[in-house]
Amino acid sequence: MAKAKKKKSSILPLIIIVVIIVLAAALLYFTPVKDPRQFMEVEGENLELIALPSNDGDIIVHNGFTLKYSEEHEQPYWVAYVLTPEETVVKAVSRSDDFRADPAIPTGSATLADYKSSGYDRGHLAPFADLSWSEESASDSFLLSNMSPQAGSLNRGRWADLESVIRTFSLSGPICVVTGPVLTDGPYKTIGQNKVAVPNYFYKVVLFYSGQRSRAIGFLLPNEACKEPLKSYAVSVDYIEQLTGIDFFSMLPDDVEDVLESSFDTDLWDFTDYSAKVAASYGYSADTATVSPIQATTFEIRKDPQTAEEKILYFLYVNFSSIKIELLELFGYSLDTVKEITAALVHR
Repeated sequence: MAKAKKKKSSILPLIIIVVIIVLAAALLYFTPVKDPRQFMEVEGENLELIALPSNDGDIIVHNGFTLKYSEEHEQPYWVAYVLTPEETVVKAVSRSDDFRADPAIPTGSATLADYKSSGYDRGHLAPFADLSWSEESASDSFLLSNMSPQAGSLNRGRWADLESVIRTFSLSGPICVVTGPVLTDGPYKTIGQNKVAVPNYFYKVVLFYSGQRSRAIGFLLPNEACKEPLKSYAVSVDYIEQLTGIDFFSMLPDDVEDVLESSFDTDLWDFTDYSAKVAASYGYSADTATVSPIQATTFEIRKDPQTAEEKILYFLYVNFSSIKIELLELFGYSLDTVKEITAALVHR
């Protein structure tokens, strides 16, 4: 009997060590690497303003969208607009293909002659289908200030797929969309007498802003045939900002902006191609939907965790997130990868 007790006592330290290792691993596994406090919707800002990137120059306002034009590249740096479920569903006019120069650009925009026989499509940035809810907005969508030279294999391929999916995104509620060419990696091939730059990449960033359901996502596509599934082109908004030098959604409070732009989760978005049937599944019908002014959407950051889950996650975040990041980076993971790996834990 004495020998048996001695054997058990010799195993006990090993059991304690194993339990400690398991608990430490579990502790780090469930530790988020971004602030888990949620933000809530209250009275305040307008989505039309939130959609506009920070800018230090003149912007051009058209029916349904706003843009900032690059005279050097003869196309916009960005085109921004808000897309509501009703605007997606309502189709007030048929496509006219009335492509034309934009008289609102003080220095003159690109022209039809620039694109003729160039081998590139006049690629919409704010697409006609997102603006067909009125005659004025549909007509303005064909201004060449809303165009960029796109390879046909992109414009009629994955870019069209992305435009369709973004219309489905809007069925959950109004979204802010900013899209444009990447104009920071030149020099570029040019087309036409006005030397319209041919971009290497195009981006879209999307913000769904509604309290605790708020989320943001970016997309980056090369100006060529894209063969991979659309989700594989998804990136964080921060990544697009670093690439373009554009500050998106800058009117959001810094705390909120940092949370939304630092990571993305494709599982939070419906990647179904848009159709009337899909709209009906969200409760919208072209026969009954009408376009009305966008209501103000507002926000407030909560300074303290509220629910039991938030309190636990926040405690782990404050005390262990730096350790988790250091350990994972030690084994070859980048900080962006760490954020992607743990994002699902915060969104639970």
